[in-house]
Amino acid sequence: MVRSDVPIHPSCLSLAEVEALWQVDGDTPLPECTYDPELHTGPRATIETAAERAAREHVAREVCATCPALVQCGLYALKVRPASGIWAGSTPAELAEDHTALSRRTGVPVLEAAS
Repeated sequence: MVRSDVPIHPSCLSLAEVEALWQVDGDTPLPECTYDPELHTGPRATIETAAERAAREHVAREVCATCPALVQCGLYALKVRPASGIWAGSTPAELAEDHTALSRRTGVPVLEAAS
C-alpha cells in the first residue's frame, strides 16, 4: 500500500491494509513489527547516534528473522522500494544493492528488475 507515493512501513499499516495485502488461504500473518514500530522505523522525536541506530537495527533484524510475515514483507519491500527503516530484515540500501540478501532471509528467489 502506498500513500502519496511514500511507502508505508508494515508496522504502520492498518489491520485492514495488512489483510488486503498479505492474506494467504484465509489467514493473515501479523507482522511482528506492529508491536514496536519505532524499532523498525526509528524514533520520531529524537536523533539517534550511529551506535544507537546500529543497535536498534540489529534488534529489528532479529525480530524480522522470526516474523510470520517475513516473506510477504520482503515482497512488499521490493515492490515499494522503501527509503528508510528495516524491511524483512534489510535496510533500503541493502534491498537496492543486494536483492539476494532478501532472498537469503526469506527463502524466496528474487527476480532482477527488467532493463
